[in-house]
Amino acid sequence: MRTIGLLGGMSWESTVPYYRIINETVRERLGGLHSARLVLASLDFHEVEALQRAARWDAAGALLGEAARGLAAAGADFLVLATNTMHKVAGAIEAAAALPLLHIADPTADAIGAAGAARVGLLGTRFTMEEAFYRARLEARGLAVLVPEEDDRALVHRVIYDELCAGVIRDASRAAFAAAIARLVARGAEGVILGCTEITLLIGPGDAAVPVYDTTRLHARAAADAALGSRALPARPAGAPRA
Repeated sequence: MRTIGLLGGMSWESTVPYYRIINETVRERLGGLHSARLVLASLDFHEVEALQRAARWDAAGALLGEAARGLAAAGADFLVLATNTMHKVAGAIEAAAALPLLHIADPTADAIGAAGAARVGLLGTRFTMEEAFYRARLEARGLAVLVPEEDDRALVHRVIYDELCAGVIRDASRAAFAAAIARLVARGAEGVILGCTEITLLIGPGDAAVPVYDTTRLHARAAADAALGSRALPARPAGAPRA
């Protein structure tokens, strides 16, 4: 079994289900008392969020890269970044650790393709919804990606940071998210990506008229599959030593 290097804490509310789903998947695949070989670096999200807000992405990449090097030193064979937004600096993290990184958008695109959908809505932080780093990876797989209108984007971003990252779940916010999803469906979305790992704490399949793609679950299960050798890992970064 390969050892997973899990970069978490962004926020820890969504890192908890990553750990649970990875281990449940390994037990499901192998039976008995099997669990995952995993090392975890949990960052202080206060520091990361301050760098996001200040648009200091190079510093954020360096911070996460340092944590990733620690995971490599602890014996990780590949990296799993337990957040959608910080995949904006995925390249810096991968290069710093000289380990392959299992990108969260890839198992998401796999699931959408398997369902036969081609046009999907995307909910996430404003960085994920408004910038190209995430959407472009999905579009490279042939998907058309819709994002909410400006008011809905502001609402989704606010709820993620002010409520979900603090473990606050409100029925009013669930209803507001469901309404935002309905507006994406009205524009032609055949499914909706829960493109922030905290959104799954609030929204489930019953909150939408179309399939919802839970990036937390999809990514965590893909990580377990990669650890067990049933999913291929990305190529190692250029210049990285072979294991």
